[in-house]
Amino acid sequence: QVQFVESGGGLVQPGGSLRLSCAASGITVRFYDMGWYRQAPGKQRELVAGIFSTSITNYADSVKGRFTISRDNANNTVYLQMNSLKSEDTAVYSCNRMATKYHDYWGQGTQVTVSS
Repeated sequence: QVQFVESGGGLVQPGGSLRLSCAASGITVRFYDMGWYRQAPGKQRELVAGIFSTSITNYADSVKGRFTISRDNANNTVYLQMNSLKSEDTAVYSCNRMATKYHDYWGQGTQVTVSS
């Protein structure tokens, strides 16, 4: 059974940094295109960063240059390094395989709050 456990969120001031982790079980993340998603209150879930099985990465324009997605194959974990955080980055962050056919399951996510 597939399971994603996200962690690393918290309260941070504008301009600060956080590193999110997504520990996967039931799948081997390096074989899949993996993404970090976020959902703010009243808004739809959006993809903010992706890492393909080829290790190519891509980012939403809103986070480009500030966020970095990476993958640790040995630990079967996907990370999201978030720098220069802004109030508009406040959301629940989750990871998942990018193919939408897998989106019937989501982990619990981790809350990121950017506020002074």
